[in-house]
Amino acid sequence: MSLEQARALLTAPGARFEMETVEIRGVPTRVWKNAPPSLAALQQLVRAYGERVFTIYEDERVTYEANYRAVCHLAGKLAEMGVGKGDRVALAMRNLPEWPTIFFAIASLGAIVVPLNAWWTGGELEYGLRDSGARLLFVDAERHERLKHCYEDLAGLDRVVVSRAGDAPGGKAVRLEALIGRTADWAALPDISFPQAEIAPDDDATIFYTSGTTGSPKGALGTHRNIVTNILSGGYSAARTLLRRGETPPAVPDHKTSLLVIPLFHVTACSAGLMSMMAAGATIVFMRRWDTVQAMEIIQRERVNMTGGVPTIAWQLLEHPERHNYDLSSLESIAYGGAPSAPELVKRIHEEFGALPGNGWGMTETMATVTSHSAEDYLARPTSAGLPVATADLKIMTLEGDRELPVGEVGELWARGPMIVKGYWNKPEATAETFVDGWVRTGDLARLDEEGFLYIVDRAKDMVIRGGENIYSSEVEDVLYAHPAVTDCALVGIPHKILGEEPAAVVHLAPGAEASEAELQDWVRARIAAFKVPVAIRFVEATLPRNANGKILKTELKGLF
Repeated sequence: MSLEQARALLTAPGARFEMETVEIRGVPTRVWKNAPPSLAALQQLVRAYGERVFTIYEDERVTYEANYRAVCHLAGKLAEMGVGKGDRVALAMRNLPEWPTIFFAIASLGAIVVPLNAWWTGGELEYGLRDSGARLLFVDAERHERLKHCYEDLAGLDRVVVSRAGDAPGGKAVRLEALIGRTADWAALPDISFPQAEIAPDDDATIFYTSGTTGSPKGALGTHRNIVTNILSGGYSAARTLLRRGETPPAVPDHKTSLLVIPLFHVTACSAGLMSMMAAGATIVFMRRWDTVQAMEIIQRERVNMTGGVPTIAWQLLEHPERHNYDLSSLESIAYGGAPSAPELVKRIHEEFGALPGNGWGMTETMATVTSHSAEDYLARPTSAGLPVATADLKIMTLEGDRELPVGEVGELWARGPMIVKGYWNKPEATAETFVDGWVRTGDLARLDEEGFLYIVDRAKDMVIRGGENIYSSEVEDVLYAHPAVTDCALVGIPHKILGEEPAAVVHLAPGAEASEAELQDWVRARIAAFKVPVAIRFVEATLPRNANGKILKTELKGLF
């Protein structure tokens, strides 16, 4: 089925993915007509999954009903503490069963959830608390140890709730278990009424912080509509894939089990992952930290259907010498975003796992999904980030932002739709620079083809300009990834007195594989123009450093040269 036919069928009047136009901040915008109006509405809808297992963490299993009861009780406790609409409540912890419970308890009161990066240092976490003006903080024991010295200095912080603390925390801090018990107790909590709060779709819901690869992280202020949009966007993309294949999308989503290894404080995991999986009644497995062998054990034991996150995870599953000791046949999809992937990876996922690969494009400012790419379309176009969902628009603009470029030309990607956040928290100048009449200026260099498929070429700031010639890092990285010894790589610019800068590469080789600098340079030279060949290559033993969003920290790599 053609793209046009699939879109027309899926979005027809009365169809599940019907659209309507509403005005959002003065801009007429296509939205999903059947999206839940708020996070509170979503939480009430998914109670219908009852005794189905919602989350698994080690030996803990929480059902949808038990989670619903815990949300109701925790929201009641927060209301007693004076938390109400518009208050900021921060959440800093690793992926634990209580993470989504806390998230929905806050959001169901109309308060604003501030998921803080659990990888941050104490000073960075303190910055997030001060910048957001959070009046209450939820932490796990590790983040509590990192932050407890500064609680009294944060005048606006009224209360700290600590999960899984060994000892009574004291001072401003109380134990989460004192409020709602342990996860094993949630199913026995009394059935009380859901919190009643007046929440409109475009009310503030979340502040997710940007990855902050340059300068201080900015808080992207998102609405209930922004985040629930992903539920229908993900469903639309999956249904489009089935129609394109000649299959009929099911009336009710199949029950899937997903191994979620991306941190929930990132929009990919929370917005694109958690929201869609909850809406479909999926079972979500959490890991304390990524470990390839442990992941394969979980996939085998729980019959996991979906996993992914960043390309590194897929590579490590493929390359691990013990892979054939585990039954991974339940895997149907390995999807990732946040970082470019090699075309070779797309092919190997399909050939060696029998699973369909998937990726997409989005950013914190778009609350995750804008484009989606999977299955046969991805296999046919492995360097693309896919098609925009039906409610999104893309255009390619000059770097000055004064003119739209024709199909095929590279420029800055701009995106528009109901997933675009309101702006940056308390940063009006940065908001005005980035958000223009409903569009977000992404800072990504990209092109669109005749069918509308998106190709991310580079981050504008990562492009290497050698003597006036533009070198897009993804082009060189794709060639390096195609070498059988390379499993992780990045291109960076290094200063040059005459040319301004030159390309250099950092490479991580597969276990047991060998390749020299000269061999890889010859490999690149045989495939793309000579001026794009890295003048130097450094080899590292570990996979390349990434932030929590999966983006390679190229500023750290430049020090190797």
